[in-house]
Amino acid sequence: MDRNLALEAVRATEAAARAAFRRLGQGDEAVADQAAIDAMHNALNAVPIDGRVAIGEGAKGEVEKLYIGEKIGLGGATAAVAAMPLEGSSIIARGGYNAVAAVAMAQDGTFLSVPTIYMDKIAVGPGLPDDVVDIDAPIVDNLKSLAKAKKMSVEDLVVCVLDRPRHSELIEQLRASGARIRLLLDGDMSGAVATAFPRAGVDLFVGSGLAPQGILAAAALHAAGGQMQARLILRNDQDKDAARAAGIEDLDARYAIRNMVPSDVTFAATGITHGPLLKGIERMRDGGLASHSVVMRSKSGTVRHIEALHRSRGHAEQA
Repeated sequence: MDRNLALEAVRATEAAARAAFRRLGQGDEAVADQAAIDAMHNALNAVPIDGRVAIGEGAKGEVEKLYIGEKIGLGGATAAVAAMPLEGSSIIARGGYNAVAAVAMAQDGTFLSVPTIYMDKIAVGPGLPDDVVDIDAPIVDNLKSLAKAKKMSVEDLVVCVLDRPRHSELIEQLRASGARIRLLLDGDMSGAVATAFPRAGVDLFVGSGLAPQGILAAAALHAAGGQMQARLILRNDQDKDAARAAGIEDLDARYAIRNMVPSDVTFAATGITHGPLLKGIERMRDGGLASHSVVMRSKSGTVRHIEALHRSRGHAEQA
């Protein structure tokens, strides 16, 4: 992907983040979500790519914008787009923590097509031996392996997990091991990506969340040099039918990053509210906004943090 598209990707996440931030704490998830979708859709349509939405808001006919297969961009290099205008609509509605806007771009057809069903995930950051963790291994074995690779004790590891009833047994096992835990109310994509950034203080992400978020996380970790393994969770015949409709033949397949994002990718994310990955939007004295983003390119291995100041123009999403 063209390096200039990295900045275009950041502009798209910044636009979505600012639009969602304006709905902070107003109690309406749908309004916040739609504001972010509209802003990112507008921004992506100004990018010089011949784009196709590979990961988006839903199927054509179910949603109006950023639907799977939608053509997007001004024209140019062919690209697949994975768009997540707002991870954490409930976070924005209640004024909570860890809401993020994210987008990834890759050569057309190079994101694994997944339905909106659950996926088991395990992720670690860069600089570790291959397969230092194993999605099929007991969590205690993974903790011991990771601690050994990092030359630290299990008790020093910080594990990020979504705070959900389905993870109660996992959380009990983590506590019994002595590892420290960071529970997230929402935002498993950013929790997985946080493993790639030492200052985030997350050594391991584990647990289940939605599959599209898993693809975005895989794209980011691919760019950052991290590791991730995943497997779809098929709870019933409806989930199996959805997987087959997405083109998945092996319903028991175990995915590594190379399976989910097999080519070079550009990933960008902007924090909306503070979280382990990024600082959130901050309001300045003059009424403008400060945004905090990260942009990564797998081809060059670069990771850039961008702080942008957006002067007030009446509507944040137009700044």
